[in-house]
Amino acid sequence: MPPESVDAIVLGAGAAGLMCAAVAGQRGRRVVVIDHADQPGKKILISGGGRCNFTNIDTAPDRYLSENPHFAKSALSRYTAQDFLALVESAGIAWHEKTLGQLFCDGSAKQIVALLLDECAKGAVDVQCDAAISGVRHDSALFHVEAGGRTIAAPALVLATGGPSIPKMGATGFAYDVARQFGLKIVQPRPALVPFTLAGDDLLFRELSGISAEVVARTGKAAFREAALFTHRGLSGPAILQVSSYWRHGEPVTLDLLPDRAPGWMVAAKRATPRTTVRRLMQDTLPERLATALCARLGDPGEVGGMTDKALSEIERTLANWRFLPNGTEGYAKAEVTAGGISTAGLSSRTMEAQRVPGLFAIGEAVDVTGWLGGYNFQWAWSSGWAAGQAI
Repeated sequence: MPPESVDAIVLGAGAAGLMCAAVAGQRGRRVVVIDHADQPGKKILISGGGRCNFTNIDTAPDRYLSENPHFAKSALSRYTAQDFLALVESAGIAWHEKTLGQLFCDGSAKQIVALLLDECAKGAVDVQCDAAISGVRHDSALFHVEAGGRTIAAPALVLATGGPSIPKMGATGFAYDVARQFGLKIVQPRPALVPFTLAGDDLLFRELSGISAEVVARTGKAAFREAALFTHRGLSGPAILQVSSYWRHGEPVTLDLLPDRAPGWMVAAKRATPRTTVRRLMQDTLPERLATALCARLGDPGEVGGMTDKALSEIERTLANWRFLPNGTEGYAKAEVTAGGISTAGLSSRTMEAQRVPGLFAIGEAVDVTGWLGGYNFQWAWSSGWAAGQAI
């Protein structure tokens, strides 16, 4: 029996895949989307606490990690956060801005999935879920995909199945396997936007599980000011998730625990209130349990009036550069995204098409482009999906 013939096959019914299919379908292309999950947009549905942090109004190329830091510029400039926001508003979806440019649905992430499916329907896109892919091959002109009891042939194949983060949602490294099959290189994938695990002396901070504080977290040249959260396994919270994308095993992570305090503040407090204690000074800003634990690590210094200026300055420096040495992360199970992936060196930054395999495209999280926390990865999905959808 001859295969079904279409213009494009999109593997993956997530954010990038549905966006690409909708754009291509509305351009008159016959598109089939295939996904092994039982429903489309499963990672969209759990994002942002169920309200979907669908983009960030501060989106810029420097908010993304990639072996080629310039790769994302073209797609991001041609389909912007404002473009996707206009689409959201055209569908009557109410939204609000949280901190740092993050945009969320007022209602539910289901609205974003419904929007994408409506856009696909406008382009007569065939979306088939619960369809395991059993084979992908290419002859001289066409890609052939066997999935869900169908054999489909098309001159264009789009890899949009993401990375292996959150495997309980069915995420796998399938896109990498297909990419390798066609000779594309893979930048070593790793968990990103992921909590750290601690061991040794650092494990004593486990007693603070559930305590959070606003800090500046640093690793290497990366620094982020947001909340850090102590957990029973290590460190989490937005500031920690952000630096985790830049972290390499064996590197330290430092926290400025009192980022609003200027150098010399303890010495000044000594002049003003010499009978106060170091712990009391810290409790003015930090949660009491955290201040108590830090003071214990510092040897329980007492009244500031009984300490030298040099000793107080050393405590200030320690609190501004509290050093942790993570022994790892919580892995793909807790990682919001995957860093690394299909190398951009083999792709067109304008179309997302493989340079040496005409008709093969890679978009979204499957590609070696990873955004900061806060809607940036969804915007990459929309932008890269739009770019490929325009090119098919």
